[in-house]
Amino acid sequence: MVEIRELSEYVGDSVTVQGWVEQTRTHGKVAFTVIRDGTGLLQGVLVRSQVDDAMWGIHSSLTQETLVAVTGEVKEDARAPGGYELGITDLELIAPASDYPIQPKEHGVEFLLDHRHLWLRHSAQRAGLRVRAEVEQSIHDFLYERDFVRIDTPILTGAIGEHAGTLFETDYFGDRAFLAQTGQLYVEAACPAFRKVYCFGPTFRAEKSKTRRHLTEFWMVEPEVAFADSSENMRLQEEFISYIVERSLDRCGEELKVL
Repeated sequence: MVEIRELSEYVGDSVTVQGWVEQTRTHGKVAFTVIRDGTGLLQGVLVRSQVDDAMWGIHSSLTQETLVAVTGEVKEDARAPGGYELGITDLELIAPASDYPIQPKEHGVEFLLDHRHLWLRHSAQRAGLRVRAEVEQSIHDFLYERDFVRIDTPILTGAIGEHAGTLFETDYFGDRAFLAQTGQLYVEAACPAFRKVYCFGPTFRAEKSKTRRHLTEFWMVEPEVAFADSSENMRLQEEFISYIVERSLDRCGEELKVL
């Protein structure tokens, strides 16, 4: 079994790839299938004269998000999605997808949010999440390379870090507790122990808004550095932002094009 991102190593070889069907089309006696496996896209080509009736029938029955396994020879083709094509010699239907609700057309935001678990498979959603993952990893790597110690601060807390009017309050076995607005109090306490520390995690602010998409929950990074003056602080911030942007442009170029 080969991942799509590895196909450059198998040009001319026969391999098997598993994935979900993104789209199919047929031109006379040649059929095309675009498959996604989470690492990339692959175009499979099925020639009617080279397969039996059963396999041609399976291809004709494929619907969006059907799970399949395809086997065939890998060919380099700049015109194909992902830059590689598979001459299909075997097609296995693993799990059909009937009545898939998200079609290649415009849908309203409310509809898409109701089907959020499926919307994640859309190219723009995949691209955004992959860029986000790269940004988060670059934050950790930047600080780790500079000897920062990560402090995991609690999400349920009895402390008020910011304004009391923006707290989400809950009952904690008879005591008052709040969803954390910030990890600041905890990293400030840890700073004298390690000199350079940070926390990075979910933050909650109960701020009223006129829209349902207001960010009452978001992720925030909070470094603390002992003995740093204003100039050192600004230099660290500039290097931090530059590192994240440069790395994202370098590693997520294709995803940023989608966005």
